[in-house]
Amino acid sequence: MSVPEKMRALQVVELGENYKGVGLHEIAVPKPDKGEILLKIRAGSLGFPDLLMTQGGYQHKPDLPFIPGGDVSGEIAALGDGVSGFAVGDRVVTSRLGGAFAEYNTYSAATVRKIPQHLDFASAASVGSAYLTAYVSLVRRANIQPGEWLLVHGVAIKYGNKVFFSF
Repeated sequence: MSVPEKMRALQVVELGENYKGVGLHEIAVPKPDKGEILLKIRAGSLGFPDLLMTQGGYQHKPDLPFIPGGDVSGEIAALGDGVSGFAVGDRVVTSRLGGAFAEYNTYSAATVRKIPQHLDFASAASVGSAYLTAYVSLVRRANIQPGEWLLVHGVAIKYGNKVFFSF
């Protein structure tokens, strides 16, 4: 896979209301360090923490400039030294606070997982954040217990090329 020297990335260069410090910039494509992969990003998830970080209102406060976006999927474009079990071109998913809204980014190979064949890039990138949001909401905040009832007001499930809604 050919990797360009420059890429586009959505960067936060200034914290503020109404996303005033967020813009599309051309920056250098990073090189993977030892134990990292370079990911050609195909999909990334946007969560409430990302929006809060653009204002400086989240507990994690990355240095400026930074690239928002958490869960991410794509194809491996390059491997850093010491990375095994993966090959250039593998479809993978990973996560961290920030970095998804760029054409390329580096990630620790220890956090990368191959995408099952039945998932597309967008679905793979959305699973982690949806799971974590549900888990924190139900287990940590609501302290839901076996045998208790839960009312779900709406849900959407994508299966193949069909989307099913229930309200």
